[in-house]
Amino acid sequence: MLTAADIEAIERATLQAVAPEQVESLDGWLLAMDRGTVGRARSAVPLHHLAHDVDQLPLILDSYAASGFEPRFRLPDLPAFGPWHEALAQRGWWRDQPTLTMTGTLEKLLQVHGGPPVELDARPDAAWMAMFLGEGLDPADGASRSRALSRANCALFASAREHGQTVACGAASLGHGWLGVHGMRTAASQRGRGLAGRILHTMAVEAIARGLVGVFLQVDASNLAARSLYHRAGLTTAWQYAYWHPPQA
Repeated sequence: MLTAADIEAIERATLQAVAPEQVESLDGWLLAMDRGTVGRARSAVPLHHLAHDVDQLPLILDSYAASGFEPRFRLPDLPAFGPWHEALAQRGWWRDQPTLTMTGTLEKLLQVHGGPPVELDARPDAAWMAMFLGEGLDPADGASRSRALSRANCALFASAREHGQTVACGAASLGHGWLGVHGMRTAASQRGRGLAGRILHTMAVEAIARGLVGVFLQVDASNLAARSLYHRAGLTTAWQYAYWHPPQA
């Protein structure tokens, strides 16, 4: 079971990785503010999963308005947040993109290993970025994600390369006591070869060398292939959350 301190550390580490333009704090919340397309970088998120006074809702909305950013919420699907779900729905807000936060230990992550270690770099090179952004990505979304990556700190960028080509990639955040796994991508023609496992194993080795113990990641609830990989790596679902969006004009 995760402690309240674990939950707070994971949420702080998440924002460290997605690097919003601006982050404000408000009594048990982090208010991530960004004009880009990365949901975690532009949503208010609670730092613990006990009850929060729903009277904080207008205060959070006022904070976004005062800073000139459109508000979003990233709320756990837990009973403690039922009043928040109801209050937002009454205001015409809508929910989408159910996402799992999964956690595990680095010791178990080491068991996922299918070959030699991949390369870890302090900055993403052009080949890493091309793999991460992928084919057919909306240009505005790609530009937004590129800007967020350029602001990230305490991160390493993993590249699996074969014959001079980057065939899989991922990003590791190393902070607040946790390894955070982000941006996992594998070329469509290379899937099923264990490349993602090599990336996870390499990240785990580096994180252990830095004295870390736990690992977390967020994965779309509908991504069954990725969820299967992470389950094999010993990760389990800690909680599910979804994004809440303001009424469309």
